[in-house]
Amino acid sequence: MAAAPRTRVGRLARVALVVGLGAAAALGQAPWGLWPLTLAALALLYGLFRQVPGWRAAAWLGWGAGTGHFLLALHWITEPFMVDAARHGWMAPFALAGLAGGMGLYWGAGLALARAAGGGAPAFVAAMGLAEALRGWLFTGFPWAQPGHALIDTPLLHWAAWLGAPGLLALTLVAAVALWHAVAGRRVAGAVALAALALLWPLGAARTPEAGARPGAPVVRLVQPNAPQHEKWHPDKVQTFFDRQRAFSAAGDRVPDLVVWPETAVPVLLERAGPTLGAVAEAARGAPVVLGIQRTEGRRIYNSLAVVGQGGTVQEVYDKHHLVPFGEYMPLGDLMARFGIYGLASNEGQGYSAGPGARLVDVPGIGRALPLICYEGVFARDLRAAPGRADVLMLITNDAWFGTVSGPYQHLAQARLRSAELGLPMIRVANTGVSAMIDATGRVSARIPLGEAGWRDAPLPPALPETLYARIGDGPMLALWALLLGLGRWRNRAAARRI
Repeated sequence: MAAAPRTRVGRLARVALVVGLGAAAALGQAPWGLWPLTLAALALLYGLFRQVPGWRAAAWLGWGAGTGHFLLALHWITEPFMVDAARHGWMAPFALAGLAGGMGLYWGAGLALARAAGGGAPAFVAAMGLAEALRGWLFTGFPWAQPGHALIDTPLLHWAAWLGAPGLLALTLVAAVALWHAVAGRRVAGAVALAALALLWPLGAARTPEAGARPGAPVVRLVQPNAPQHEKWHPDKVQTFFDRQRAFSAAGDRVPDLVVWPETAVPVLLERAGPTLGAVAEAARGAPVVLGIQRTEGRRIYNSLAVVGQGGTVQEVYDKHHLVPFGEYMPLGDLMARFGIYGLASNEGQGYSAGPGARLVDVPGIGRALPLICYEGVFARDLRAAPGRADVLMLITNDAWFGTVSGPYQHLAQARLRSAELGLPMIRVANTGVSAMIDATGRVSARIPLGEAGWRDAPLPPALPETLYARIGDGPMLALWALLLGLGRWRNRAAARRI
């Protein structure tokens, strides 16, 4: 009679183990940076995967581990709901559970596919790689917190210039598989594989060119007002934050070559902002200013970036095109609004409208910049979609939405990855931080810490020659993964016919 309770306890223990492994794998993400734990947890996950009897059991294993991974890695997703807790706070636990469980489905599908393709190490690596690739594309995509991001703060980041984020993911998965075999499987083969991978560490650092700023480089002023999201649009605080940005722009004896303010930094709409932009230009003392501002066109509202010249003239405007679902716009927004459900950053109907797509803007004294607003810096494909090569990436963001624990640091890490992938420096300015100058290898050369108000003048590092990844993108890696799965499936069927 006691067998049933013991069975239930055993099942709960197994579930806890699997979810815990997924959570441990997330500890390689910023700000923790414990990448050895990511490798160890994924190695154990691979070991469990080898023991499951079929694709259904593999799917449950992957879903449980993925859910645990994203519960920890994406726990910051509750922060936006607490900005207006009375209105949205009740959604926070459902959002985290739903997002983690939904993202976990990709891992579940990946391990099910790997088992169907034979269940070996190549199938595990390839299927997990394809699952993460799909996560970055389906339903507008959400490639945040990939296991490969654990390598961003290591010398292995520099291999992203060759194979991008998929390459880092492949290195992570191969290292995890090799670790398991070195400890519990084919020990000699696993040890040899680990040794080969270890050589990539110093080689990555050695092949990285110096990308620091040269004498005479343009000087960019990063302006960080540190406006908490719950105060940012408060009638009694709006002018304070705007005046703070103007004061930072006018500070110091030297006039910089460019001043950059964060996302939605100006509290008036662009079409009504003439006197306001004139005051901004006056504070900048002749330097061009890049800033975030909202604008309308008929009944549409856009989250935009503007380049402002002398006298407050608007020289360039870019409209954000990759919007955040349920944040900047609500699918079926007009219908949902009837029930009082809106996007977190919008107050009516569909919220923001999407701009036409990636484009380059001319910034006097700097060159051609590829503008990015917040979430757009997460998508390598959006950067590669630009109609030409930029001289610099320019990202403005309001990471106050992401809280103060992990979200802003993970967003910064992905910005570093984008620079390393394309060999381009990035000017990154955030409302509450972390604002940073990032060189073309992904190094941070100057920063303003999270939660501080201030300004920082930073010389602009040069661009490097176009990288291999900038030319070829994700295609070759995706094709390799598909080929490995196809071969695994063929071998599995051939073996079944021989039985």
